[in-house]
Formats: sequence, structure tokens, C-alpha cells
Amino acid sequence: MKAKELREQTPQDLQTQLVDLKAELFRLRFQLATGQLENPMRIREVKKSIAQIKTILREEELRAFEQ
Repeated sequence: MKAKELREQTPQDLQTQLVDLKAELFRLRFQLATGQLENPMRIREVKKSIAQIKTILREEELRAFEQ
């Protein structure tokens, strides 16, 4: 998902997505360890999405703090 689309969502939606992505990352790592992972690049995509969401949440937190 693009950063612009993420910025339009509410912080609650972003938190929900973050929880879902962390659970998916756990499952992907488990599949990697057991040799069942079909698409290793998915781990990278999920990590990137987690980082984007965390960055946007932090920006909003700092913006609220400044005001």
C-alpha cells in the first residue's frame, strides 16, 4: 500500500493493520524455518509495510505533540 493511502487512514485503522502485519510476519518466519515458505520476498514486503505504518504513526504523534 502506498504511503499516501496510509496517511488517509485513521490511527486506529493503522494500528489494526500493524497487528495483522506482525501476525503475518510471524507466520512467514515460521514457514521459513520449517521450509514451507513459497515466496521469500513476501517477508521483505511485510517488513517494509510495518516500517511505513510505524513511521506514519510516529509522524502523527509528533504532529499532535507540537500543537
